[in-house]
Formats: sequence, C-alpha cells, structure tokens
Amino acid sequence: MNAATMPLVAVLATGSTVPEVMPFAQACEVHGVRGLAPADAARALATALRAGGAAAVVVLSVDRIDGEAAHWLDAQQARGWIRGDDVPTFAQAWGAALAQGHVPADAALLAWPSLPLLSWGDQGAPAAQAAMPAREPLGLYAIVDSTARLRQVLQAGVRTVQLRVKRPADADAAWDNALRPTLGEGLALARDAGATLFINDHWRLAAEFGAAAVHLGQEDLLALGEAGRAELRASGVALGISSHAMWELARARALAPRYVACGPVWPTTTKDMPWRPQGLDNLAWWCRAARAPVVAIGGILTAEQVRLTARAGADGVCVLRGLGADPRQVVPALQEAFATGHAEAAATPVPARPHPTLGALA
Repeated sequence: MNAATMPLVAVLATGSTVPEVMPFAQACEVHGVRGLAPADAARALATALRAGGAAAVVVLSVDRIDGEAAHWLDAQQARGWIRGDDVPTFAQAWGAALAQGHVPADAALLAWPSLPLLSWGDQGAPAAQAAMPAREPLGLYAIVDSTARLRQVLQAGVRTVQLRVKRPADADAAWDNALRPTLGEGLALARDAGATLFINDHWRLAAEFGAAAVHLGQEDLLALGEAGRAELRASGVALGISSHAMWELARARALAPRYVACGPVWPTTTKDMPWRPQGLDNLAWWCRAARAPVVAIGGILTAEQVRLTARAGADGVCVLRGLGADPRQVVPALQEAFATGHAEAAATPVPARPHPTLGALA
C-alpha cells in the first residue's frame, strides 16, 4: 500500500467546515484504540471522536474489497461503510461541500467524483452492483390508499400504482386481519389490469400474497436490520426505496432497487418533512447519480410538472392529489405529458453538484 492509500482519519469539529486530517495509526494511539482489526479499530476510533464532540468522522482507506477502498463514515445523519475509490483530496472536497451548506454526511459522499455506495450498518462495505437491465419506464405512477381508489386509477389507464395503507399507531389484531383481504383484492385488481402494484410497507404480507413489488422508506429498511434486509432480498420482490438526501441515495443504491424515489421535487402538503424541495436540478442530478431508475415525487399536480420531471430524467412520476376526483378526466393528459418529457430527457442539462436538501445544522 503506497502513501497515497495509507489509512487516514478526517475529523470535522462541530460548527466547522474545515476537516482536520491525521494518520489513522496515530489517531488510534492518541485515543487509546489498540489491539483491534482495522475495521473494528475504525469504528471504535470514530465512536470515541464523536463522543468527544466531533460532528463527523471519516476513516479513509481502512480496507480494500475487489481492489476498491472501504471507508468508515460516522455522522449524525448516517453511519456506515463507504465503498469507493481513494480520494487523495478528500478533506478539501469534503470542506468545499460543507461550505456550500451540505450536512456532514452528504458533504462527505459528495467528496467522491461519483456517488459511492453506503452500507446500511456496520456489517461490511456493500457489494458492487451490476448494471440495471433495460426496462420500459414506469411512467405515470399513482399512489392510492384504498382498493376503491386503486380501481379508479386502473380504469383510467394507469399501469404503475402504489397501494399505501399506513398502519395506525393504535392498530390491533382486527386491523391486521382486515389488511389481508385489502392487499389480496388490490393485487388481484392489478393482475387483471396488467398493472404493476407496489405495496407500501407491508412487505412480508405482500410476499405471502405473491406480490411482485413493494416500496419501503429508509427508516423501515433500517429497522429491519441486516437479517431482515437479507430476508427481503431473498424474497425476490422488486423494491422501491424513498430517498431525500445523498446519504439516503447512496444507501438505497446498495440494495439494487427497482427504483429510487427522489423527493419532494416541489413543496408538498401530503407529508410533513424537514427536506428542502429538490427542484428539477436535483432531480436531474439524482437521475444521473442513482444508476437505477428514479421516480419523482412531491408536489406534482399538473401535466406540465409531469412533463418537466420526465424531461429531467425521471423514469416514473408519482401523482396523488393531481389525479382528481375522477382520474379518467386527467390521466390521458398526464400520460401524454410524461411521454413528451421522456422523449426530451436526453437534452436536459445535469448540474455538476446538487444543492443541499437539509439544513446544515440538521
């Protein structure tokens, strides 16, 4: 290993945008981290530095996997293994992204020339992902909360739908029992219409019913743990994953998803979220960086917005309130807008760097 790839530790002090760098071995000695394998020592050192007040720590080039370096990230927003090339100018690039207002985890990932992969925990660096096979675009993507609404959008001609039946905090066995026929009916309706139905959240029950696809948020995937995520992958269902920040996108990529959702593109009242609107610029960046189909979501109400998001490169465009009381009245225009924008996507400029999606102190 040459000097350029010797392990280093970059430490960001709270309130600073200028990381300090020192040799990994020296930092371990200073903080009493001894007798551990390199990966364990990296985690222990980062934990000690964070406990001492550091806002974020990145231990660089701790290990190598298939010729690619593995780095440990520990920040308020995310903690895990980064799989990406060595970056000799990492500290400067991290500082530049911090100065632009990105939170520490996002800024660290943006130090790489192309977005690296990020693990979901400390079980090891994520495996390299194969190229996604070419598929027809997901197109207009309706989100519904009942089988009655599902029937409406299918009759209107929508062929990609998410059934989002959220489990209330006070749900009991009776609620769980009532969910089963709802999912069964929804999947039957989608099959009869030749549509793809993504079941939100209830992935084990969806797999039991033979569902082909599910959608999960980042918190739900984290809560599954390593064993649960392995079980999900083994089930064979296609997976859609929400993402709002660079660290969420880097983590999502590590699971080889069917798509990654990017949002909110515009301000939305459907959900109360801390995220700044992505805008068309971040959406275009997402579509290039994801290396997977990207679905645009958030504040999309009109045909013109559908056209613009498709033009930015979105493989699918989620519409909720924009479907109106009678989807048959608006779906044809929305589908035409998607087709027009999709045909124009190659001409859309992509920014070199996204704008921040979360306040710098978050």
